[in-house]
Amino acid sequence: MTTIAMLSVSAGAGHVRAAQALTASAQRLHTEVTAVHIDVMEFVPKLFRKIYAESYLKLVDLAPTLWGYLYKETDVPRARSMVTRLRQAVERLNTGKLIARLRELNPDHVICTHFLPAQLLSRLIRRKLWDTPVWVQVTDYDVHGMWIHDHLSGYFAADPEIAWRMKDRGLAEDRIHVTGIPIHPVFAERRDRATCAEELGLDPRKTTLLMMSGGFGVGAIDELAERLLAIPGDTQIVALAGRNAKLLARLTTIAAKHKRRLFPLGFTTTIERVMACADLAITKPGGLTTAECLAVGLPLVVISPIPGQEERNADFLMENGAALMAHDAAGLDYRVRQLLANPQRLAAMRANAKRLGKPDAAADVLRIALGAAARAGGG
Repeated sequence: MTTIAMLSVSAGAGHVRAAQALTASAQRLHTEVTAVHIDVMEFVPKLFRKIYAESYLKLVDLAPTLWGYLYKETDVPRARSMVTRLRQAVERLNTGKLIARLRELNPDHVICTHFLPAQLLSRLIRRKLWDTPVWVQVTDYDVHGMWIHDHLSGYFAADPEIAWRMKDRGLAEDRIHVTGIPIHPVFAERRDRATCAEELGLDPRKTTLLMMSGGFGVGAIDELAERLLAIPGDTQIVALAGRNAKLLARLTTIAAKHKRRLFPLGFTTTIERVMACADLAITKPGGLTTAECLAVGLPLVVISPIPGQEERNADFLMENGAALMAHDAAGLDYRVRQLLANPQRLAAMRANAKRLGKPDAAADVLRIALGAAARAGGG
């Protein structure tokens, strides 16, 4: 039996979801593989966890411009740069519990979906304290300097341009693989729109907008939904409130005034079925959300991307004709009106999204990692 450890960091949901996708894919496709997901934050000192994870979440929420500045500054390797100091701080981090858990698990492969465990294991390999192959899955349509480390077995890129950028940063070409971003295997399954619409009480014949963020930075989702409901035409909106009970209540109040046009949803574990009913997603462009939309051929209007990685994701989508950008509520209103009045353009965006989608990314990552190990062992 082969064991794979998927290492993520719960600073933002995308890294965790990518690790969960790889774990689920391994369980579905490889009966001879045991996949274990480990959140590194559960094994580091409490103070570091609080500063590292909570500070990131507060920063991108309350001071996104500052986060964008830090993202840019830490991307440039300099002798006394912020990235160097951060790496040195991580190297001084007490990781005894994490290493003990890994040695107990004794995995045959490690796949990191965040740069922190990649950095920690790179250091151990350099000191000859770790010899299991370590792979890195970058979870955005960009590659930041914090992801680049020596001594690792290989890197998985979302797109050929990202692979090119990895090579430009000094990674060996034969260690770079274009797979896409791992998403749950359910996104590779074809779904009947009418069946999924019936489950949600939707009319499958109507143009359906899917709003997927609790707050966009330019107005709460309930305010934006109400604005979009004023657009003439026979459209319907599915608005996801997640775990925000107050937002769900506000959406429900609005829905009562717009019979059969607004459908609020709380937290869902079957977003792939909701996407199967949608014609357009309105969302922030996180790496995993972007990859999921592309996998099912769902075009996007992206709004309020976080400066840094989400802006790069938005650039990727727009350059490839799968998304439009809305900078504010008025812009969102205008973009949606444009697309509803031009179904040919919306259809072209859908085709572009489908072309970019890589629904089998998780399976491809596992195939490459397991195949490399087999070749190394003469299998």
